[in-house]
Amino acid sequence: MVKVNWTLQSIHDIEHIADFIALDSERYAEIQVQRFFDAVEILETQPKAGRIVPEFNNQAVREIIQGNYRIIYRIVSADLIDVLTVHHSRRLLSNNPALGREE
Repeated sequence: MVKVNWTLQSIHDIEHIADFIALDSERYAEIQVQRFFDAVEILETQPKAGRIVPEFNNQAVREIIQGNYRIIYRIVSADLIDVLTVHHSRRLLSNNPALGREE
């Protein structure tokens, strides 16, 4: 089974998303946060379940789409995945400071 590590940046991203949604509904903020964590559970048994991030074209940098969000992760080794960031799909990925170019 693969260990999924949520980086500080990815947790920070989720907190910001939840804070924004909570301005309208704390309940929906909680639901969205749970959806993020649920979406990533598949990686524990299928680390390549996500598609390759087109902007990077690197087999190790992948994403799972959850609603309007891109959960971007990197396969570090056969038994470790780092969730790098949770990014709104309407925003340019190049503007995300958490991602250096993986080339």
